[in-house]
Amino acid sequence: MSIVKLAVKRPVTIAMLTLAVMLFGFVSLGRIPVTLLPDLAYPTLTVRTDYPGGAPSEVEQLVSKPIEETLGTVKGIRRIESISRAGQSDVLLEFSWGTDMEMASLDVREKLDWVELPLDLEKPVLLRFNPSEEPVYRLALSLNENDQSISALKQLRTYAEEDLKRHLESIEGVASVRLGGGLEDEIQVLVNERQAAALQIPMTLITQRLREENINLSGGRIEADRAEYLVRTLNQFKNLEDIRSIYLTTRNNRPILLKDIAVVENAYKERDAISRVGGMEAVEVSLYKEGDANTVQVSKAIQSHLQQLKTANLLPEQYAIKPIYDQAVFISAAIAEVRDAAIIGGLLAMVIIYLFLQRVWPTIVISLAIPISIIATFNLLYGYQVSLNMMSLGGIALAVGMLVDNAIVVLENIARHQQHSDAEQAAEVGTREVSGAIIASTLTTMAVFFPLVFVEGIAGQLFRDQALTVTFSLAASLLVALTLIPMLSSRSRNKSNAEIEPFAYAKGWRFWLKTPIYLVFRWIPFALISVFVAIARVLTKLFTLITTPLLKLFNTVYQTLEAGYQRLLNVALKRAGVTLGIILLSAAACYTLLPRLPVALLPNMAQGEFYVEVELQPGATIYETDMVLAELGNVIATSDELNAAVDRYYTIAGTGSLLNAAPGQSGNQWGRLNVVMADHNMAATEKVQQQLRQKVQSMPGVMAKFGTPELFSFASPITIEFVGYDLALLQQAAQQFSTTLEEHPQFTDIRVNMTDGQPELAVYFDHAKLSQYGLTSAEVSELLATKIGGRVASQFSLDDRKIDILVRSQSADRNSLRDLQQVIINPGAAREITLQAVAEVVPVVGPSEITRIDQQRTAIVEANLNYGDLGSAVSNAQQLLDETQLPLTITARVAGQNEDMQRSFTSLQFALVLAVFLVYLVMASQFESLLHPLFILFTVPLAGAGSVLGLYLMGTELSIIVFIGLIMLAGIVVNNAIVLVDRINQLREEGIERYQAVYTAAQQRLRPILMTMLTTVLGLLPLAIGLGEGAEIRAPMAISVIAGLLFSTLLTLLFIPCLYLLVDRKSAATGVKV
Repeated sequence: MSIVKLAVKRPVTIAMLTLAVMLFGFVSLGRIPVTLLPDLAYPTLTVRTDYPGGAPSEVEQLVSKPIEETLGTVKGIRRIESISRAGQSDVLLEFSWGTDMEMASLDVREKLDWVELPLDLEKPVLLRFNPSEEPVYRLALSLNENDQSISALKQLRTYAEEDLKRHLESIEGVASVRLGGGLEDEIQVLVNERQAAALQIPMTLITQRLREENINLSGGRIEADRAEYLVRTLNQFKNLEDIRSIYLTTRNNRPILLKDIAVVENAYKERDAISRVGGMEAVEVSLYKEGDANTVQVSKAIQSHLQQLKTANLLPEQYAIKPIYDQAVFISAAIAEVRDAAIIGGLLAMVIIYLFLQRVWPTIVISLAIPISIIATFNLLYGYQVSLNMMSLGGIALAVGMLVDNAIVVLENIARHQQHSDAEQAAEVGTREVSGAIIASTLTTMAVFFPLVFVEGIAGQLFRDQALTVTFSLAASLLVALTLIPMLSSRSRNKSNAEIEPFAYAKGWRFWLKTPIYLVFRWIPFALISVFVAIARVLTKLFTLITTPLLKLFNTVYQTLEAGYQRLLNVALKRAGVTLGIILLSAAACYTLLPRLPVALLPNMAQGEFYVEVELQPGATIYETDMVLAELGNVIATSDELNAAVDRYYTIAGTGSLLNAAPGQSGNQWGRLNVVMADHNMAATEKVQQQLRQKVQSMPGVMAKFGTPELFSFASPITIEFVGYDLALLQQAAQQFSTTLEEHPQFTDIRVNMTDGQPELAVYFDHAKLSQYGLTSAEVSELLATKIGGRVASQFSLDDRKIDILVRSQSADRNSLRDLQQVIINPGAAREITLQAVAEVVPVVGPSEITRIDQQRTAIVEANLNYGDLGSAVSNAQQLLDETQLPLTITARVAGQNEDMQRSFTSLQFALVLAVFLVYLVMASQFESLLHPLFILFTVPLAGAGSVLGLYLMGTELSIIVFIGLIMLAGIVVNNAIVLVDRINQLREEGIERYQAVYTAAQQRLRPILMTMLTTVLGLLPLAIGLGEGAEIRAPMAISVIAGLLFSTLLTLLFIPCLYLLVDRKSAATGVKV
């Protein structure tokens, strides 16, 4: 029994299966995670190695180069980049898309075990970058009063660490909580160098005694007096006086205590991050979600938990919590926009169906294909672990107009058979006749998404979810058209009047028993159904009465259009060659607009916020960076106009609070100003950015980069790479070209990675003198590290907190070059020796960082665009580069987003060609002909011409979004031509002459072609209008599909008949296939 016959004969079975699918669809919908974008598994690994005190050149030679050489043999690596800066090495490994990153990580870890690094270095750390690892929620914990004292900021940080963080980490879906800003407690032991030297007490003795005296240990058990006692030595420090009273040694028969040579104070750690909200210092609290958690639900849980904290008075009254970033706001708004677009598109499609059919019941039957197909799709999305995001929901919105196409074809054929057959037979025969055609039509649309598997780069990763969603929904709509539509159509007429067995009334007590049961189970449901049917009929009549003027207007317009098309078709067929020439010339004219289209990798997405990253000269302190950010914040705070346009702003100086700092984000000289706009007014945003940019340009030594929160790529729009070996020449060439770029109005926010680095005091030992005094380089280096930088000797226990005890020289002994030279390197010896006696201390300035790409030293110049598209900017940059005189040993090239764009465009062009080929295979199999599919494929370039024209008129950039739309278009536009050619072949097989068959088929298929085209176009129209969050991603694809479909449909109605008439010369009688 075929599926169509089963659907007609077993209506209850089909109804129950449909209800089951919808039930499980709703269940799946509740369990599918909601995210902004698909899981962008970037094929990138970063090997980070800390080298405390190492200069960039040392880090390059001792760390970066050995790691590069060892990891260069890892399978799948296409690019290696290393960044060596003071105290740190980052080696970035970029793999080919599609690489199994779990296996790659294991391979890299295995290779790292073979790298020969300096013995005193810690093991390298392997980091995995993923844009989804950004915090989903950010809070600012601040003081209600303007108390910015040290004690207040320490208490603020303590509350954040000990109370707030624990509360937030208990929330379901929150993976980790990271804090930044505030002051962290630290007990500092500041040693007086002169007093310690006079008493011959080395720094190592102080750290040793602190460690020995601060201890709790178990001493075993003792059994006495029939009892068992635990023995414990409790000697941990209870207060600062305990630390001050530690016995160190005896000198001149006098015990020397720690307080005799050092000051012990409750201070705070050196700051690696300063956070401010609205200019006031605060503690930034960043919350990261679990990998598979629902971002929107996590955000709601966080908000609910914060409300509970306030309600339960668990938040001290002197503190305030303010949300400063919530990723769910943008996600919810973007997804709501896609959802609304899908709903509006579906309603518009239903209106078109009603206008053509002009009957309520068939309209309802066809329209059921939309919600049922979408709900069924949720089951498959859940099974394939596809999240609800902008791309997957965008796929549903794109498909919503196409979901009714199969149902329209099936119902129209059933209606034709119902004129001379009963309902069941008409439903079965009518559906079976067109089943092959709608299967082929659906396969052609689904086939175009298969080549996306071969798309490299971010395009393939980004559109996988959309391809799966469209494929699943179209497959579901096909099943609906083959089962539910014929089942409902077979119920549209009453059954034949068969002999109904009368109810046999019982007698006696059985009558009184059966009659109530009969009434309950037969007449009450019948009465309820009758009431429902009556209400439905009244509403139908009322709806028909209201829409009658609209239907009359539509009929008048359609009859005029049909009559005009018949006259135009008659003229076109009589002059088929001329018609084809005019159409082809029109398409060629549209393609001449292609070079004029602006080109970009991805459209810029207005997220309602932006950031300004600043970088000061190397050597700048975190307080100087904080001061620069405060000045930028004052630009907003002191302007009424800007203050009204900005909802809030917050700053962070230093990278201490970042979970996974990017290679460009390093050191105390780095900071960021985040600005959240009151609305998404682009003019207001540009006004604020312009004012901030003017302020930055007035600050000497400050480089700035404007951007929006990262969603896709770290690459700057314009990146120029200068390759060579001589660092001085590289720096000179990069600085020279940056000056050239600054003179061009299209480029702004220009940054050079190679500048003068952190000022250093290089200590060069005289090894002969060291050996003369019985010292070694390692011993003296360790001593200097302890006295200058400090060493954590132990930890002080306060309740359940652990506070570091840091030992170092007092600040008066480490403030200048002379202080460093006068450091005593042999404390405890009879004769004091200073550092200058055995070493030379030289101030030096090296490069800020050394970048190597594919094991070659590289200087990088980055720039943003002031106006224009990426394509024109690349051309201008290349022209400026060609005009620049470079040293013979230096080569340069344009990189950045241009590389990603070229790679993505190349793979998408291949996918487009492959999609067209697959469509041809499906059609050739359907028609059992090699010639007829070629007719139909001519609609694809016509659609492309329409897309180019639409993009040009709308001023839309040519991006990978548009390319995906063109690939989709290749599977959609052929459907109308398939319907037309299939009908021509049917009429010719019936013996009708070729010209008459072409003319008749074009007239008969005008209505369904217009119907399916308009449902698809109007289904996409809400996306093309481009309103709401994330519209920049959705609109270009919808515009390209709508423009291509409209243009190709209008031309196809003339092009295919004329082409068929000229080319297909086969005889209908012989039935020979070409």
